[in-house]
Amino acid sequence: MSEPKAPLRRNGFTFKQFFIAHDRCAMKVSTDGILLGAWAPVAGVTRILDIGAGSGLLALMLAQRTPQSVQIEAVELDAEAAAQARENAQASPWAQRLAIYTADALAWSQLQTQRYELIVCNPPYYEKGVECATPAREQARYTTTLDHTALLNCAAQLITEEGFFCVILPVEVGETFSRQAITQGWHLRLRTDVAETPERLPHRVLLAFSPFPGESFTDRLIIRGPDHHYSEAYCGLTQDFYLFM
Repeated sequence: MSEPKAPLRRNGFTFKQFFIAHDRCAMKVSTDGILLGAWAPVAGVTRILDIGAGSGLLALMLAQRTPQSVQIEAVELDAEAAAQARENAQASPWAQRLAIYTADALAWSQLQTQRYELIVCNPPYYEKGVECATPAREQARYTTTLDHTALLNCAAQLITEEGFFCVILPVEVGETFSRQAITQGWHLRLRTDVAETPERLPHRVLLAFSPFPGESFTDRLIIRGPDHHYSEAYCGLTQDFYLFM
C-alpha cells in the first residue's frame, strides 16, 4: 500500500524539489518565470545572477539545474520580497549555494568586482499606467524603477565576455528590447517565441543576449496542443519542476 501524498502547502507553489512561498511578494509564481528558469542556458556556468529576484523562483530553479559548485546570487529591491526569497532559499536543498541581497540592482552592480556567466531577469515591462493596489506591485510591474536601457547597462557591467543575459517579455516589448540591446552592443544569440496553442500567435518571447557575437538560433514553443493538454515540448522543458508531470 503506497504512502499518502503530503498535502500541498498554501500561500505558494509546490515544485518537485522545493516550495516557493509568495504571499509577501507583489508578483506571484507564473508561467513566465517557470519558462525562463527552465529555458536559460546553464552549460559551463560557475556563477549566476538573478536581477529582480521576487520570491526567488528563478534562483531556485537554476540551483536545481546546476552542479553543487555553481554559486547563485539574486538582488531584489523590495525588502519584504527579498526576505521571503531568503526564506525560500534557506528551506531549499541548495541553501549553501544561494545568496539573496536586498538592494537596488543599479547601485549594487557598481560595487561588484566579479562577473557572471549567466544573468537572468523577468523584468517589469509596463509603462506607467493605471495605479496599482500597492507600491510593491507597481514596482514589480512598471519600468519606472528599472527601465530597460538601465537594465541592459547593468547586465553589461556584470556579464562575462561570453556569458548570456536572458529575459522573458511580451512579444512586442521583446522586439523593442532587442533593438535597444543591439544598439547598446549586445548580440542576440537565442530566441524562443512562445504561443499558448498552435492556432494562436506567440504572446511571449524568451531572449538570450551575449556581449560576444556568434551564431543565432530561433525556435517556437507551443504550451498546449490541440487537445489543450500540455505539449510534448513544454513537458520536456518543465517536467523536472511540475508535480503533475
